[in-house]
Amino acid sequence: MTEKEEISDRDRALFEAGIKLGALYHQFIGTPVSTETARELETAIEKSVSLQPWVSAVNVKIDREKVRKCENGNKFKYCELRGEMLDVEVVVGYEEVEVHARVKYEEEMVYPLMRVEKILLKNRNKSSIRSSASGSITNTA
Repeated sequence: MTEKEEISDRDRALFEAGIKLGALYHQFIGTPVSTETARELETAIEKSVSLQPWVSAVNVKIDREKVRKCENGNKFKYCELRGEMLDVEVVVGYEEVEVHARVKYEEEMVYPLMRVEKILLKNRNKSSIRSSASGSITNTA
């Protein structure tokens, strides 16, 4: 018989961050976009995602140069949003945990990679930052 493990606030925050990135990616990929409408689409994505529970910040950037190349690729100048055009940062706060997650196209992998960039664990007067890249903890108070 295995013991039931407690699901921590950190687990919930990480799960929520992943869900937010996956949902926005699959919701908006394929949306018509142009160099003239890219800013409005960035804002629409930011506002849409920010309505979800525990989202404290969203920053969306659409690569205008990639949109321009897409527009110039056909006589109708029609372009659809693709993963390679996106760079999105989402901050999810759940209880005492704050997760910074991102989806960004990685040229060398030829893939829009989703990842956790950092986790902030907040205590009363002390915060700890765990970097997903190094695994190290830095106290910030």
